[in-house]
Amino acid sequence: MAPLAPGLRRLRLQQHVLDYRLLRSKRRTIGFQVSDEGLRVTAPRWVTVVEIEAAITEKQQWIFNKLNEQRERSVRRLQPPMQWRDGATLPYLGMELTLRLDESGNTGIRFDADSRELFVSLPASAGEQQLKDRVLGWLQGQAKQLFAERLAIYAEKLGVQYQRFALSSATTQWGSCTADGRIRLNWRLMHFALPNIDYVIAHELSHLREMNHGPEFWATVQSVLPEFEGPEKR
Repeated sequence: MAPLAPGLRRLRLQQHVLDYRLLRSKRRTIGFQVSDEGLRVTAPRWVTVVEIEAAITEKQQWIFNKLNEQRERSVRRLQPPMQWRDGATLPYLGMELTLRLDESGNTGIRFDADSRELFVSLPASAGEQQLKDRVLGWLQGQAKQLFAERLAIYAEKLGVQYQRFALSSATTQWGSCTADGRIRLNWRLMHFALPNIDYVIAHELSHLREMNHGPEFWATVQSVLPEFEGPEKR
């Protein structure tokens, strides 16, 4: 386990370990704030550490959810703005894909896996928005096909069945799962390597066995992704 950074405290929550920063103040209640720096707990001076950590334990599901959301937002902020032109690159399955405007007179869109180039046929008068629309449409089509394949694999491994899945364009989460088996997956996952996509898919399917983020849930995810490091190791 990594050594504790200065100013942080560490709390073991069954199978998980949570690091947090404790600040004392004149407020009357215990407050929780999640940022890029992690969890910060603000508490009155008269409240004991035992009472503070009991409150953290009670709120652990909310805390882990917020920490995951914060990590996702941080990743998005690091992504450079896309330029929609010939020769531009965009991330695709964890690697770089190069856009090529096809002036051969062919129609449609063609991906060369060897050169990792995406040839897009457009009229000479087409602008950036038309190129963007064509490429995003292709990416979403690829996402539907790949996600369906990976969902089938991990549903079988977990012994669960989902009712249906749809693509999402959400800005705050990569996926979601309802109690009745409806799954939504963000098409932007196609920018990342396959292990990252598999993690999100296994994560959402695991909710069909555990509709929470408790220890049993993380154990379910790890049962099909042994290399996955849960919140206690992040």
